[in-house]
Amino acid sequence: MSSATTPRPPRTRRLPLAGVLRIGRPSDIWFKPALSVVAAVAPPNLTLLALGRLDLAMYTMAGSLCALYAHNRPYAARARALAWVVLGMLGGLAVALVTASLTTDAVVLVTVGALLAAAQKVLCDATRIGPPGHVVLAFISSASLFAPQTLGQVPGHLALGAAAGAWAWIVGMAPGLVRPHGPERRATAHALNTAATYVEARGTGDGAASARAAAAAAVHAAWQSLLSTGARSAPRRALERLVVRAEVALAAPADTEAAQLRAWARELGGTGPVPRPADLADSADELLGVEAELAFGERPLLSRLGPLGPLALRTALGCALAGYASLALGVGRPYWALVTAASLYQANITLTWSRGVQRVVGNLVGVLVFAAVAPLAHLGEAVLVLCCLAFNFGAEALIGRNYWLGTICVTPMALLITEFTRFQQPEQLITDRVVDTLVGALVGFAAAVAVTNRRAGDRIEHALSAVERARGHATALLAEERTDPGALESARRSLAAAVVDLRAAADAAAGEWWQRALPQERVMRAEQAGHRTLAATVRRQGLHCLEGTPA
Repeated sequence: MSSATTPRPPRTRRLPLAGVLRIGRPSDIWFKPALSVVAAVAPPNLTLLALGRLDLAMYTMAGSLCALYAHNRPYAARARALAWVVLGMLGGLAVALVTASLTTDAVVLVTVGALLAAAQKVLCDATRIGPPGHVVLAFISSASLFAPQTLGQVPGHLALGAAAGAWAWIVGMAPGLVRPHGPERRATAHALNTAATYVEARGTGDGAASARAAAAAAVHAAWQSLLSTGARSAPRRALERLVVRAEVALAAPADTEAAQLRAWARELGGTGPVPRPADLADSADELLGVEAELAFGERPLLSRLGPLGPLALRTALGCALAGYASLALGVGRPYWALVTAASLYQANITLTWSRGVQRVVGNLVGVLVFAAVAPLAHLGEAVLVLCCLAFNFGAEALIGRNYWLGTICVTPMALLITEFTRFQQPEQLITDRVVDTLVGALVGFAAAVAVTNRRAGDRIEHALSAVERARGHATALLAEERTDPGALESARRSLAAAVVDLRAAADAAAGEWWQRALPQERVMRAEQAGHRTLAATVRRQGLHCLEGTPA
């Protein structure tokens, strides 16, 4: 009898070590956030340096670090996302500064910091804002809680953050003047390349299955990117046709040339015109469903927050306990332990464990880097600012290859930021950082183990139901003799999104501890059936194309 019907006791999974520190390939756009953060941080910090008020740099850093976000989004969507990030950063900063001005009780400060970190975590996950997620927000708000403050100073400090945030918004939007469709082109190129990888796999084993799942996710991400841009310009319509071509490759890999897909992807890397596939040049039918897709908004925010309840509890509990433990040990900066715990929490226990290992290793190496750099940074405030800028660049350049590499630069940067007010003894800073790292990682992971996420299994059931509904709707349309092309395209897109969500739900649940037996066979059958129906819709749309083409 299959695992789908035979109950099994909850089980734990082995925590991986192999591969956790493996260095991957850099992102295609690794230099964009790296250069953006330097461009956003440098002017405010150098201005404060010239004015002799480097002690205010923490508040401008709050706004400047918003330049790290939304680099994968089209510029119309990026403008909105960056504005919300800046407002979110200022909201957390305001709560922290007001709290710091009203009390100096460390326990209260840690508690407020933990609640802020939990709120930031679930909001970032629910809105899918992307990297660096809640960690930067939590770092700024937690550090600000322990900055001496009066109520009268709060408006001025918030104004500094707002001014720097406005500059970060400009920095984030500036590349759009040169390459206005850059993010959409990159997303489409990624979809074409992953589809080519699936075509080249040519098999039914695990390798082909994982390649297909990756390609389906990339195609879904490309559609999300295109559908978030609003107006359908000529370049965007051409990109839509290329994404359709990637979907055709998933449906009929044997009839697709991988080399052609990769050639189109390479052409998208520049600023030239978007290539137009000859076999789709006149096929509007595949794209008739885009207007219907644009009519559907995202699910309401409250409905997306609901499933994140266990993650919010993990974050709040872990951060609070880590901060309390740091206070009990007499460490002077408990917010470091709090932020370490906040940085751990991922979609499941297994990923949280991996992030914990990466965080600890990166921080321990990072304090050694700080020990080597501190004598140079102490030569003067100008050198201190330049060192921080260098570490800002290094963190973003390396973090895409593996999180621990990025934290090698994040750690000395965080330690140097504490010296903007005054130079301090490196030995004390190193000791506090090491203790807080270990405390935050151990206590944070213990909280993740203690707070179980039984909803992960429920999410799979909901995802299975969504796939079945979407597949049933698509099948009904296919059964009609004359199907409205727009309705069929919308049904296909909905089914593709449901299949991608099912895989994400299954992967997240597979890494949880104390989980009931997962319906792996049902998931596999649902994915296979969904893929077959998707292939049928693409073939049917091909018939529409042939019928609409002049003889």
